[in-house]
Amino acid sequence: MEKENYTVVKEFYMVGLSNYPSLQMLLYVLCLLIFLITIIILDSHLHTPMYFFLSNLSFLDICYTSSSVPLILLNFLSEEKSISFVGCGAQMFFSLALGSTECVLLTVMSYDRYVAICRPLRYPIIMNKELCGWMAASSWMAGVLNSLVQTVLAMGLPFCGNNVIDYLTCEILAVLKLACTDISLNVIIMVISNVILLIIPVLLIVISYAFILFTILRINSVEGRKKAFSTCSAHLTVVTMFYGTILFMYMKPKSKDSHATDELIALFYAVVIPMLNPIIYSLRNKDVKAAVKKLSKSIFSQTT
Repeated sequence: MEKENYTVVKEFYMVGLSNYPSLQMLLYVLCLLIFLITIIILDSHLHTPMYFFLSNLSFLDICYTSSSVPLILLNFLSEEKSISFVGCGAQMFFSLALGSTECVLLTVMSYDRYVAICRPLRYPIIMNKELCGWMAASSWMAGVLNSLVQTVLAMGLPFCGNNVIDYLTCEILAVLKLACTDISLNVIIMVISNVILLIIPVLLIVISYAFILFTILRINSVEGRKKAFSTCSAHLTVVTMFYGTILFMYMKPKSKDSHATDELIALFYAVVIPMLNPIIYSLRNKDVKAAVKKLSKSIFSQTT
């Protein structure tokens, strides 16, 4: 298509779930409450490798919800539902970066659980501060690099007048559908990144838990097996929710009525899971529960 035959797109309109006005109001209230809970839920000063990675995960979840939920809430109440071209690119970048980082970070945390269960005597030596810092930094760098490449390629495409995104956010696949040129390179890069940052991490997590399960089954006492499993049950729950949602969203059969379901699943992934992560770790760990009780007593004593 010749350049003079199309209009340069300067903003996008996100019309996801616009056909369900009553549902939008309900989701607005729920998302607002969950967003507020996510921001205030975890304030831990524990200094072990597990809590170091957990603090990274909690910070990541707060950033993830902050990058998308405020605009979703605004669009639920707004008639126009627009976002600038630059704003769309920024939202896409942060969403991809934080989602990719979480994939790698969960894999790193599975290695931490593997060392804790299978190499308990060497755990403090192996999981030292330098290694933990390097692993966390690598997770963030991998996510940011992947997002930077995909966002630059996507937002550098020509968009020929059609600027209506049938989605709640500037999701990269929804934006690519509006491009009026060949997107083969974008698809190839996306497939490569999915293999590196999604499939390989899943395989590594499965391998880690295979070794963990084998080690737990070799423990003679029932109490010992129960204690060993409890140390990784929270992480396993988070991994199941995170990857289960992604796999269900992309592998379930498509139908003409599945679009609203897809958006609700994406909303669950973006809003509910970041809130549940710190709750799961808090409820499953005695150290965090003790810290919460101590903080509650301190607040109560100051108010009486």
